[in-house]
Amino acid sequence: MFDTVAIVGQRTFDDLGIPLHDVTFVVVDLETTGASPAECAITEVGAVKYRGGECLATFQTLVNPGVPIPPFVTMLTGLTDALVMPAPPIDAVLPALLEFVGPNEPSTVIAGHNIRFDVSFLDAACARLGYPRLAHTRVDTVALARRLVRDEVPNLRLATLARRFRTAVEPIHRALDDARATAEVLHGLLERAGTLGVLGLDDLVALPRMRAHPSSSKLRLTTRLPRSPGVYLFRDRGGRVLYVGKATNLRARVRSYFGSDDRRKVPQLLRELASIDHVECADPFEAAVRELRLIQHHEPRFNRQAKAWRSYAYLKLTLDERFPRLAVTREARRGAAHLGPFRSAGAAHAVRDAIESAVPLRRCTRRVGRTAPRSCEACVPAQLGVACCPCSGRTPEDEYDGVVELVRRAFAGDGRVLLAPLDDRMRRLAERERFEEAALARDRLRALSSALARQRLADATRAVRRLVVTTPTTTVVLVHGRAQLEGDAVQGEMFLDLTLPPRRDEIDELLLTARWLARAGGQRRASLVETAGTWASSLPPLPVYEVRRPDARRTR
Repeated sequence: MFDTVAIVGQRTFDDLGIPLHDVTFVVVDLETTGASPAECAITEVGAVKYRGGECLATFQTLVNPGVPIPPFVTMLTGLTDALVMPAPPIDAVLPALLEFVGPNEPSTVIAGHNIRFDVSFLDAACARLGYPRLAHTRVDTVALARRLVRDEVPNLRLATLARRFRTAVEPIHRALDDARATAEVLHGLLERAGTLGVLGLDDLVALPRMRAHPSSSKLRLTTRLPRSPGVYLFRDRGGRVLYVGKATNLRARVRSYFGSDDRRKVPQLLRELASIDHVECADPFEAAVRELRLIQHHEPRFNRQAKAWRSYAYLKLTLDERFPRLAVTREARRGAAHLGPFRSAGAAHAVRDAIESAVPLRRCTRRVGRTAPRSCEACVPAQLGVACCPCSGRTPEDEYDGVVELVRRAFAGDGRVLLAPLDDRMRRLAERERFEEAALARDRLRALSSALARQRLADATRAVRRLVVTTPTTTVVLVHGRAQLEGDAVQGEMFLDLTLPPRRDEIDELLLTARWLARAGGQRRASLVETAGTWASSLPPLPVYEVRRPDARRTR
């Protein structure tokens, strides 16, 4: 487990992207009668306020704990019952301390050495007296020291770190002196962190989560990355692209590779990393589109999906044959109707099985000429009664043409003609308590309905000649479903031949665009400005088909 800087209130990195010289650090230290805020009390409070290395104010007071001070605490701190007896109780001290700390603003940070201990006592006092808990961003010098100087000191005690950084104030277990020493230690740690590219509060908050490893020195490569959406490219010493990624916050995402990213490929990626390029984007949608195009263009070896599109496959209905059938293919050609492309041949075969269980298309691969006699033997599926066999003459040609027409209509968009038979079959099997077969029918129904909905979504987006949409951050121009991005060196070709399905290298961007349009429109984050052509929404989502046992525990 790693020590982390606590971020109360779940602020985003955008909120914390503040230069460290503009951050107000309120360093707090408490002396108490023990370790438990539920059973012990505060005896002294000390705090110092710094910004840009300058001390702005100090706060110090003894506190009457209302309980005897244990002897071991007196030996450690020098505080006695007689010394704290005239002091005000925490009820009187807390309002003044909260005013000193100030409101919960992004640029105000509470810091301390093992700050969770001190804040736990303050939160307990706030809860008892009806004040809200402290929700400020917190910075712990213990967590920072563990990340930055752990190999240079025998332990992480405040006194040890004070000696390491040669502070002017020596910590002596008194609140104000310890707070001042902690502030000096914090400044020393901030100087050390600066060598790792820590320039903003978000960098400082994330630093304790970053592991110490041989590539830590490369954090400096992130210094110029902005805190905005965009695409980043990791390059090796030869300038070759190793990896392409997108982010809503470029700086935070890239720096996370040095800490919280546990993927096995990351250490090797960082070892080969020599430079980082980036492209700022108007919004996450533009970043996603640019990422797809750059990955396909460069095919970086650390991107798992770099060449995945090459294995995409289509399901085609061979209309150029006398008796059309279904086949899985890598390329779409004229003379056939297509569904896809799918992400793998396995996915295409699953949809093929679903269609063949819905309508009795022939399953044999025998080629039958346009005028050839039909005198062959029936294939096994035909003998089992699950497929037509026009090749042997058992199925009249016009009857088989009707079956083919159903599949062709489904490929053209009317998926109900195939989904209805599968749905009926699933329900009949469930009613007969043939649950394993019903579950198989349900899975095929899901695969087919998903493929048909995906096809409709892509076709509807691709069919629009020009679509202009505005968002709060930018204007998006789409030509046949492809975003026109300013300064994009990887534009590629437009969709010109709409008689063929999308190419394997186009489908991912088409679906990304279609889903973004549906999501942005549904959330009222985008407005339609101009359209040339017909823009039709996809069919509503099909229900999730479940097959449940009616009840029951039955005795056999």
